[in-house]
Amino acid sequence: MDTASNKEFALEIGGMSCAACAGRVERALLAVPGVERAAVNLATEQARVAAQGAAPSLDALIAAVKKAGYEAAPVEAAKAEPAARTNVEVWLLAIAALLTVPLLAPMLAAAAGIALNLPAWLQLALATPVQFWIGARFYRGAWSALRAGSGNMDLLVALGTSAAYGLSVFQMLRGAGHHEAMPHLYFEAAAVVIVLVRLGKWLEARAKHHTTEAIRALQALRPARARIRVGGVEQEIGIDLLKVGDELMVRPGERIAMDAEIVEGHTHVDESMLTGESLPVTKAPGARLIGGSVNGEGVVAARVTAVGTETTLARIIRAVQDAQAGKAPVQRLADKVTAVFVPVIVAIAALTFGLWWLLGGSWEAGLINAVSVLVIACPCALGLATPTAIMAGTGVAATQGILIKDAEALELMHGIEVVCLDKTGTLTEGRPRLVAMRANGIADAELLRLAVAVQQGSEHPLAQALRAQGAGIPPTQASNARAVPGYGIVAQVGEQQLAMGNAGLLRQHGLEPTEGADLEAAGHTVSWLARIAPEPAVLGLFAFGDSIKPHSAAAVAQLHRLGIATVLITGDNPGSARGVAGQLGIDTVHAGVAPEGKAAVVAALRGQGKRVAMVGDGINDAPALAAADVGIAMGGGTDVAMHTAGVTLMRGDPRLLPDAIDISRRTYNKIRQNLFWAFIFNLAGVPLAAFGMLNPMLAGAMMAFSSVSVVSNALLLKRWRPASGEST
Repeated sequence: MDTASNKEFALEIGGMSCAACAGRVERALLAVPGVERAAVNLATEQARVAAQGAAPSLDALIAAVKKAGYEAAPVEAAKAEPAARTNVEVWLLAIAALLTVPLLAPMLAAAAGIALNLPAWLQLALATPVQFWIGARFYRGAWSALRAGSGNMDLLVALGTSAAYGLSVFQMLRGAGHHEAMPHLYFEAAAVVIVLVRLGKWLEARAKHHTTEAIRALQALRPARARIRVGGVEQEIGIDLLKVGDELMVRPGERIAMDAEIVEGHTHVDESMLTGESLPVTKAPGARLIGGSVNGEGVVAARVTAVGTETTLARIIRAVQDAQAGKAPVQRLADKVTAVFVPVIVAIAALTFGLWWLLGGSWEAGLINAVSVLVIACPCALGLATPTAIMAGTGVAATQGILIKDAEALELMHGIEVVCLDKTGTLTEGRPRLVAMRANGIADAELLRLAVAVQQGSEHPLAQALRAQGAGIPPTQASNARAVPGYGIVAQVGEQQLAMGNAGLLRQHGLEPTEGADLEAAGHTVSWLARIAPEPAVLGLFAFGDSIKPHSAAAVAQLHRLGIATVLITGDNPGSARGVAGQLGIDTVHAGVAPEGKAAVVAALRGQGKRVAMVGDGINDAPALAAADVGIAMGGGTDVAMHTAGVTLMRGDPRLLPDAIDISRRTYNKIRQNLFWAFIFNLAGVPLAAFGMLNPMLAGAMMAFSSVSVVSNALLLKRWRPASGEST
């Protein structure tokens, strides 16, 4: 989104280590003049910034982040983490472990009943490179935090390990100066904490890498090259050179390079990675092809309809990235805690040291227990609890054809109590056929000719069915056609001004339908043709039948099993609406509703304190989609509906509705579990450390384990499979 008064930026943020870091970057961005919103995601290491009015420059945002002590670059310019960097991390961990294991040897030997003491100078030699080389990143992060007047995980680790290392040096020098037996040293505690924290961050990074697999899988669907036909001659070019209107030639087994429309040939296409549809889809001339899907057995020629960022695949990737980079409302609790967390922990550590010294008479024990407090309290898990679950949940949903566009929609959907459903195209096939026609005072052929003329420019499904019936009739030109949303269409045909639509359209012009009640009662959609001028009269009616989708009843039943009430809201006549609702078991029916009326019904339900989702596929559903807590657009619907909705179902299977709610509930449960365990680790660990029941090494292990466990718990969502897939 980029307009004169509204602009959005996406930044890659480097150097963050915990939730406190993310909060500080967020505050730095919000302080830039013109910035309205900023959300920083620790798991994706990205920031999304929205600005209004005199929008700041990208350079100003990057400068603000750097002033706060972190690195920033545009997402487009940021490169994937190179394998070399991962290898360096592994080598540093290996070296640190080799240096630390000898420091642990006396402890391990004592457990086996063997007395083993390393010379103090050797302990110092082993611990120093771990402290100041392997642990240098903690000092850099701590210094950046202090310069910004804040605290973070790096500050806690740097303070804790420096205290243990400094105490050991002091004890070593004091023992050497007094020629006494060397007191116990704590070099191993400082070294082990650094190794465990770095190991935890490395494992955490590997786990986070798995949460973004869905994005990488979607990006891999883009073929590098495409074959086009120019003047009857085929040639191969890079997909970046493709233009709208180019003629693609797609052979069996090849990936379709861009969105296109078949002009020659028949085939089947595998769209499973994009829509979740497991079975190949039949394609014929005029059918739409999605870039990234796989051609089946036929050779087809297709005209490119979208390239670059406008393709379906690019929009899916962008929507998933936006959802994963966003921040769910539940994360605000963790943000509020981490904003004051580090200063509070430093104060608790200082209090621990003071009380042990004053009351226990041992400043050495007080210092070691204070170190344990600092180490166990690192707020890494709090910062990862929500974003990792959202990344895993939206990623697995996207692979199954459920596109969740933002974190807020994901969170709101878990509490949906009422689902409002459009009828045509959502519960029915949306491909009506003409089943009856009744003329009033004119011949049937003339009635059909006038109706086809009025509807000649309309893409409404009823208009298409009408044109199919009148395919052999010589075309008659209409002029001044205008659509009346939710009612029908008005046009000038020769000397007559005609209106075609529902009973509401007739009443707008002072006319009343005189028949058709029997057809409505049979469940058909009835549309009347009337002359408005020169002499107002109802000329006749057309009745259309539309098949209910095979899985609509199963979808409604599943919604009921989830404890969700169903409401049908349609512009169609009451008879047709009640017929569909009766067959499907829908709880409540609102028929003959105009587009603005649909939004009013949704608003009324929300006014009763209910959380409401609206499901639709047409332009007339857009106001209701926007009015609902969560708007859900059916795949194959209009771009307006899909743009307005927070969730898009990439195929027209209504069973994806309960599936979308199910993955939302599971994701929200993971968020709650993660936040619970993250808080428990800190709430339980800090008192234990303060009372001397945790040594620094165990505290470091627990802190690392808490972060890894949170990410691993979120990754369990990758095993989710939709119930709709069981019978596909």
